[in-house]
Amino acid sequence: MKLATYRNHTRDGQLMVVSRDLSQALAVPHIATSLQAALDDWSRCEPALQEVYAALNQGTVNAAVSFDQSACHSPLPRAYQWADGSAYLNHVELVRKARGAEVPASFYQDPLMYQGGSDTFLPPHADIPLADVSWGLDFEGEVAVITDDVPLGSQAGDCATHIRLLMLVNDVTLRNLIPAELAKGFGFFQSKPATAFSPVAVTPDELGQAWQDSKVHLPLRVEYNGKLYGQPQCGVEMQFNFAQLVAHVAKTRALAAGSIVGSGTISNHDRATGSCCLAEQRMIEIIEQGAPVTPFMQPGDQVRIEMLDAAGHSIFGRIDQKVIAHD
Repeated sequence: MKLATYRNHTRDGQLMVVSRDLSQALAVPHIATSLQAALDDWSRCEPALQEVYAALNQGTVNAAVSFDQSACHSPLPRAYQWADGSAYLNHVELVRKARGAEVPASFYQDPLMYQGGSDTFLPPHADIPLADVSWGLDFEGEVAVITDDVPLGSQAGDCATHIRLLMLVNDVTLRNLIPAELAKGFGFFQSKPATAFSPVAVTPDELGQAWQDSKVHLPLRVEYNGKLYGQPQCGVEMQFNFAQLVAHVAKTRALAAGSIVGSGTISNHDRATGSCCLAEQRMIEIIEQGAPVTPFMQPGDQVRIEMLDAAGHSIFGRIDQKVIAHD
């Protein structure tokens, strides 16, 4: 099943059921007005939403409208929780190697994770405002899951059953603000502005065989300024799967329905697959050339993030964002 949220001048938007081919959509206020409302009552709403989804795919819904990705907000315009991991340790290894540091052994057994701002997200086709180019604006292509209620202390095996939906992510980052923030010992804050998610969230079964072991086994495609920048495989080098990441969050707290947990930047050891962020390419340049060459984003730059199925069809729709100067 595929779900989206249209902007409608309310904080949580209007829930839309979207056809598999992303051509048709239907509002379902008789089932749930928003995605959060559906997640709050998933056992009741999910079967009804599936019925609408089946009818959309069969072309038997007369009230359906053409699906407009530009009308979408992120599937959850705001969320109770946004916790982002760093499950692809090749990314961490490159960053550490560039500054001559080893990766601590604990990183391979215990996930890295930070708590992002979740009170407001960017729509997937919204501009990214940048007040100061010296802050080092970067995109980060990721995958994320949305959970239902996860009890405190849930183990990874149980957490897999609490994953309800998947989305793509642009985890917008201000790289040059990170060092000073981390030096304070309290982690990211100003360096992590509003995040954007894909137009569509999908249930895991939509991925078929590409969803195994709580991982997505497909490449994530990132285009930067009209050119392919990277398409690393999401499943091959994910140190911690999504069930393990959710369990990491649940170790000391319960998760409310509508909590979002991210994978961190998709990254492969095979450099031929490219990168999902500018920082990774800059780290490679430091390692190989002694200094970075690739600049961070400037007003006018554009990033597109998308995932295609084996037949070349878009699964989640496309994140498509430009940078604008913000006073």
